[in-house]
Amino acid sequence: MSSPPYNALTLYTAGTPNGLKPTMVLEELGLKYDVRAINIMTNEQKEPWFLEINPNGRIPALKDGDLRVFESGAIMLYLTDLYDKEKKFTYEYGSGLYYEMMSWLMFQMGGIGPMQGQANHFRAMAPVYSAYGIKRYLDETKRLYGVLEIRLSKADWLAGDKYTIADMANYSWVRAGAFLDIDMNEFPGVSKWVKRIDERPAVQKARKIPDTNRSDEELVKMFAGMKARVDALKGTDKDEPSKI
Repeated sequence: MSSPPYNALTLYTAGTPNGLKPTMVLEELGLKYDVRAINIMTNEQKEPWFLEINPNGRIPALKDGDLRVFESGAIMLYLTDLYDKEKKFTYEYGSGLYYEMMSWLMFQMGGIGPMQGQANHFRAMAPVYSAYGIKRYLDETKRLYGVLEIRLSKADWLAGDKYTIADMANYSWVRAGAFLDIDMNEFPGVSKWVKRIDERPAVQKARKIPDTNRSDEELVKMFAGMKARVDALKGTDKDEPSKI
């Protein structure tokens, strides 16, 4: 069997921050790929056929021919390791800047993603109102944004002097911070960085993939309704399953 890459890419994804991450890489590199939209609202990602691709039952996942890659960070690394021959969005493996980039990538994978994900859950999807859960995870998300601010208040990009997969990974979550009512004026360096990335044509295209994605306006309206439902449970022990 030959070694990858096989130039036969299929991305299995949905309109989430983690789903956006590999889509940004694919679009920035201008690669040809097929998209399979996964309906996470009906738990399509838990169906047996999908579990053959990702046994963890989560999006995104990638197939390159018969080779499978799952976990968004692993997909980003696979794409840049094997398809970014000019190192446009990564650094030379083994270099100091490569590990600086990896540090910021793992910062998102182990920090911002899990913490902001839990903040989203308690603020907008929980079956009961938990003031502790909301404060705990929202405060930690803001703390992590503050770490980004330390770097981005004095540099344009997270690793070295260019835009890399570390920026893409963190951006995918941070741009959604406004849905949590995080005041981005508290993080001016981060806000300018988000705007720089927002303006990239490949990013604008990636945000529309898959074509089932909601617009920002639709997401704001949806989150407002979700937060109102959770707020209505304040002071009660009512267990109302989320409709999301």
